[in-house]
Amino acid sequence: MNPCYMMVYTISPTGSTVKYGPPMDDFSLVLLDVWRAAGRHIEIHESASNIARLLAEHLPLTQLVVRRFDVAQHVVETIAVGQLDHANPSPMAKTILTGARFKRLMAWGREATVLHATAGDKSGDLATMVPAEVTEEVLAGPLQGPEKPAGVLLLVAAKGKSFREVHSQMAEALLDPFSAALENDRRIHELAALRQAAEADRQSLLTRLGRQEISEAIVGADSGLRLVMERVQLVAQSDVPVLILGETGTGKEVVSRAIHNRSVRASGPFIRVNCGAIPTELIDSQLFGHEKGSFTGAADTRQGWFERANGGTLFLDEIGELPLAAQVRLLRVLQDGFIERVGGQHPIHVDVRIVAATHRDLAGMVSSGAFREDLWYRVNVFPILLPRLRERIEDIPALARHFAQRAARRFGLPPVEPTTADLQALVSYPWPGNIRELSAVIDRAAILGNGERLDVAQALGGTNIVHRPAPVATGPTLYEVIPEPSSTAAEESRAVITLASAVKVHIERALAATRGKIEGRGGAAELLGINPHTLRARMRKLKIDWARFRAP
Repeated sequence: MNPCYMMVYTISPTGSTVKYGPPMDDFSLVLLDVWRAAGRHIEIHESASNIARLLAEHLPLTQLVVRRFDVAQHVVETIAVGQLDHANPSPMAKTILTGARFKRLMAWGREATVLHATAGDKSGDLATMVPAEVTEEVLAGPLQGPEKPAGVLLLVAAKGKSFREVHSQMAEALLDPFSAALENDRRIHELAALRQAAEADRQSLLTRLGRQEISEAIVGADSGLRLVMERVQLVAQSDVPVLILGETGTGKEVVSRAIHNRSVRASGPFIRVNCGAIPTELIDSQLFGHEKGSFTGAADTRQGWFERANGGTLFLDEIGELPLAAQVRLLRVLQDGFIERVGGQHPIHVDVRIVAATHRDLAGMVSSGAFREDLWYRVNVFPILLPRLRERIEDIPALARHFAQRAARRFGLPPVEPTTADLQALVSYPWPGNIRELSAVIDRAAILGNGERLDVAQALGGTNIVHRPAPVATGPTLYEVIPEPSSTAAEESRAVITLASAVKVHIERALAATRGKIEGRGGAAELLGINPHTLRARMRKLKIDWARFRAP
């Protein structure tokens, strides 16, 4: 804002206006002191009183008030008051306006005019910006933001005194430093809100992972997950896409964060996106962002997950759940490194490392046409297969102790250790839900034990615990060697049915054995060792009517 081009007006008691010229040259030294005072404090309320005292030598001032415009809520809010006469009440915090009155206020702000009203004359535009508590003469000037009016500066005269032409010129000259101070205040509060949101996300993540710090060592890194962590160390320093494969609950997010934390992008953002939780109609907006007005409900421009992860890692969890149309657009981003927001006109370059994960058989989905082959080759550059918990039983005691300590912190209970009998029961259990199920069982055991012990037996189901021989722990493998078929096998292969038919028969046997029960203890999903949702999806695809297996 250039004061030399400002138009200064005074509203007389009769409503007429008189135009005045530029501000006085001898006010420049005072203005310099105002700039210094405004820059000395980041938050505007800290400098308002100091500036009011500086101006009191040149203006008949009792109060200096800074009010901010909240465009979204149609609110004029007082954020700073420089009070010289404490006998006067401080202005109210907020004034809520109708849409039409707020539009008029914003139009006045764009005109960049300073208004002068005498005592008791707060009609017209001044009525929308001057709090009811202010009864004396007022000079009001608009404060500008980067793109639109951001607030108003009010100079309130002392009781029985009046502002003159020279004071209006001084008020005009004050608009620039107060506009800068208001913008700095807005940015510092925005950064504080972002820090609070980031800390809340961090605490939520730590709670979900059961840790106190992100950098805590991964349980089992030197035993059951040793081969996995070796592969993590190999790939972390490169920027190639990584595909993490494993059953639900095996710790795919933990491994993806380990890759990020060991990479050169560790100081950048790590953004997790659950591809299966995004509604189909919002996938493009969530991943790539949208421009204001691009569709109904797009009130503001929004960055997508790719932009938010710029310079860091984007973890696409359950990538197999993406519909084919979204897979095409994702492939284009992975190939070119450019995104385009919904409703946007220009491509935006993003520097993002992709780590994808799934519990589904992507290779089989490629064969059936449910997953694009070209995207499969793009994300499957470096696969990492996570072992099931029953394949790393040597880690169960350490995991149980870790989850017991976490449960004690979460529930405010005394920390207790699992006993030898508890560990034996845990090791004997097959863990179809993997680490996630173990975490839930230990939480339940801690609550049932009421801080005195871990009631593992009851948490596992009491006498209904299914004990199975503990499998020999083996490291994760990426490829299985299939032996050459014998002559007998070659002859029998002529009678082999299709894979889909075999799967259908196998599922029907499980349903018959469980009398149509799909999930829960003793259900077909547990018997088959798969997620209940996955089982239902396969049943729908194979057209299996589970109801006919239910007991009458």
